[in-house]
Amino acid sequence: MRIAFVYDAVYPWVKGGAEMRIHELGKRLLDRGHEVHIYGIKWWEGEDTFEYEGMILHGVCKARDLYVNGRRSISEAIIFAAKLFPELRKENFDLIDVSVFPYFSCFTAKAVSVLKKARLVLTWHEVWDDYWYEYLGKAGFFGCLVEKMTSKLSENNIAVSGWTKDRLEALGVPREKITVIPNGIDLKRVSKIEPEGGKVHSGFESKKYDVIFAGRLIKEKNVDLLIKAVALLKTDFPEIRCCIVGDGPEKTALVELAKITGIYRNVEFAGFQEYGALIGKIRASKILVLPSSREGFGMVVIEAFACGVPVVTVKAKYNAAQGLVENGVDGFVVEPTEGEIAKALHKIIGKNQDYRKISEAALRKAENYDWEKIIKEICLVYQGYMEKPLK
Repeated sequence: MRIAFVYDAVYPWVKGGAEMRIHELGKRLLDRGHEVHIYGIKWWEGEDTFEYEGMILHGVCKARDLYVNGRRSISEAIIFAAKLFPELRKENFDLIDVSVFPYFSCFTAKAVSVLKKARLVLTWHEVWDDYWYEYLGKAGFFGCLVEKMTSKLSENNIAVSGWTKDRLEALGVPREKITVIPNGIDLKRVSKIEPEGGKVHSGFESKKYDVIFAGRLIKEKNVDLLIKAVALLKTDFPEIRCCIVGDGPEKTALVELAKITGIYRNVEFAGFQEYGALIGKIRASKILVLPSSREGFGMVVIEAFACGVPVVTVKAKYNAAQGLVENGVDGFVVEPTEGEIAKALHKIIGKNQDYRKISEAALRKAENYDWEKIIKEICLVYQGYMEKPLK
């Protein structure tokens, strides 16, 4: 098959769950004899189109800010969708797989799929529905409308989690038209990465960090709750060590909060890290905390599990990550308050004797998300789409 993936952000210039998914699936589809093209914003220097790790990358427009004032840029999404049409139309594909958010490119891909008689696949990383009103206020009506219109574009829908599938079904998409294929992880690669500082930090007591967070520093991630929870724990654990990996518009306020709460010396703001360095830091940590109020999947959760590191996340209407964690088995799902997060952390940090059991459960969970397993599933799904008559 000739397959095109469409998403404005492209790995490795932009690092996130959706970008990583496309990259990992693309490499493995190549290994199985398929031709893979990726259409996104031109984040690189040089030619607009070039080969990268066997895949053909198409830069359809100049690099632009994905976020403006902490929110996804609407103008960027519209420009990308408009510039995409002539570029995507130049080629003939059997199947076009579009990562849905931020929507407008889905309509472009739909038009090209009709003109070129290609199967259109929509990959849903999250469904916002009424969250649009929290995000944009009254203008959220238009976000809801566009999302609803997008859900009508194709009968071939992939959701990255059962959580997202349920929300997509609530949006009106028939259940039989949705297939769950989760994001994955390269377990072999992760197993070869040593903890930061070497094997000395592989044992529970010698781990460099007690707790780690990794992600973009935006309001929805609620990293302030983690900082406040660490401040509460400092009484019982004066030397507690917290690592915050990532960057974003909230960093300045979070650094100031760490100073105000008296834990600045206990917190390392590590900034963005290359993948190997990130995994090394997670492996050198006792527990990962993801206090987000909104997650379409929660890639860092399964990365932590692959490192044998349990996870604390929160109960929130739009947090799909809570569906990955089995409460009390491979981590904890708690109310989104600093007090409840602190209690969960205390259970793990303060009970060395229970750690091996919960760590082993996390490792077993990670086996469900091996990319080698997932690529087999997606190949079968794609083949099924190809066998259906075009409408």
